[in-house]
Amino acid sequence: MGGMKVRVLAFATAAEAVGAGEREVELVDGATLADLRRALDAAYPALVQLWPRLAVAVDGRLAPAADAPLAEGAEVALLPPVSGGSGARPEKSGLVEGTLDVAAVTAAVSGSGCGAVVTFLGTVRDQHQGRPVDRLVYSAYRTMAERALAGIVADLEAEHAGLSAAIVHRVGEVPVGEASVVIATASPHRAAAYEASRTALERLKREVPIWKREHYADGGAAWREEEPLTPSPPVSAPS
Repeated sequence: MGGMKVRVLAFATAAEAVGAGEREVELVDGATLADLRRALDAAYPALVQLWPRLAVAVDGRLAPAADAPLAEGAEVALLPPVSGGSGARPEKSGLVEGTLDVAAVTAAVSGSGCGAVVTFLGTVRDQHQGRPVDRLVYSAYRTMAERALAGIVADLEAEHAGLSAAIVHRVGEVPVGEASVVIATASPHRAAAYEASRTALERLKREVPIWKREHYADGGAAWREEEPLTPSPPVSAPS
């Protein structure tokens, strides 16, 4: 029987369990996701206890069937619960390294027809449960995260007539007091802008594969994995 190789990407606590962010695994032709899981469990026992908390994506798509066959060269991502919480600046959505350009993101949604513009900043706090925090370090499954952010923006704009939205999240190191995410929404009326901003944040926390690692003033560090990753809901028809 022939064989094939698949690429396994692991993030945050899953990467710690397998000892690397990327592994190549050899399987028999026609092997399924369930077969891959058994192979990974045998090679990396620390992964076994994480499976109830992990989401899995194959080639950037969440929740594949366990019995679906994998293809040669497939990319399988192991995604822990997300944190929901300098490159070129995205216009309406995306990931950046370095300080967020809040004014530019807000300007991307503003216009003469907007009676309300809401800008939300998520900033790094100086403590967590009484423990002093020095900084956060964010990592992401970039291709899937960028697609998810763009999908949230598209959904919000489809759900509210005249609304424009933008979501830009930072990756890499973010010091205390600096912003890690900016969400801007603009609408002819304030109610829709407020609602869209709130929805954007909640969906970001549930659906976008971004993780944060807290670094503490005493030298310790820990992953902050809180929200199980879920597939995005269907787009609602404009009212």
